[in-house]
Amino acid sequence: MLEIRELETGYGRKQVVFGLSLDVREGEIVALIGPNGAGKSTVLKAVCGLIPAWKGEIRFNSEVTNGLTPAQNVARGITFAPQGNRVFADLTVMENLEIGGYPLPQKEAKEQIAQVLDLFPILKERTRQDAGNLSGGEQQMLALARALVPKPKLLMLDEPSLGLQPNLVDHVFAKVCEINRASGVSILIVEQKVKQVLGICHRVYSMKLGRLAFAGNPEEVRNDQEKLRDLFL
Repeated sequence: MLEIRELETGYGRKQVVFGLSLDVREGEIVALIGPNGAGKSTVLKAVCGLIPAWKGEIRFNSEVTNGLTPAQNVARGITFAPQGNRVFADLTVMENLEIGGYPLPQKEAKEQIAQVLDLFPILKERTRQDAGNLSGGEQQMLALARALVPKPKLLMLDEPSLGLQPNLVDHVFAKVCEINRASGVSILIVEQKVKQVLGICHRVYSMKLGRLAFAGNPEEVRNDQEKLRDLFL
């Protein structure tokens, strides 16, 4: 579904990603791990069109997406939930979801919002509440829900557990699995909670200093403390 080949990109004159290649297949959860500053979030931004690819190729469903805008990528089925509970605090839960549905015809957007709310019962009870008054965990659920409204084929998540209390982290990962099972959407997830994300993903890539350091099955690294230490040092 997603094919990245020899991607190079960065910000201004600073190169952050060097020759990265990875794939996400239909219906799978793929984790992208590594130390802070490795370039993981930058990869997601390049895929969704927030920053340009300097070199290399990004393909989605066999079509080259280099140079497309975020809106064009959303229309093709790629959505992105950035880190930090990015919600519109002064808008209600429902208004946040309606923003997610802007690419869809009005009737279809309403139907999709209703389906998404079935996945998030806590949000269903609070559709008229301002998003800024939700707890951190509820705001994270809203960010996930909003990214699902446009009916993505690929959902990209940037550290969905960031800033959450430990008792909420497992809930977020369980919800990611539920989304994958219920809708069949492919998921590319950047996450620092390594043990938890290795427990839900089908395959894992690790980056270090902007380059690919590991690609394989999560079982290869999940119980290998020495391997994990090497990837993060």
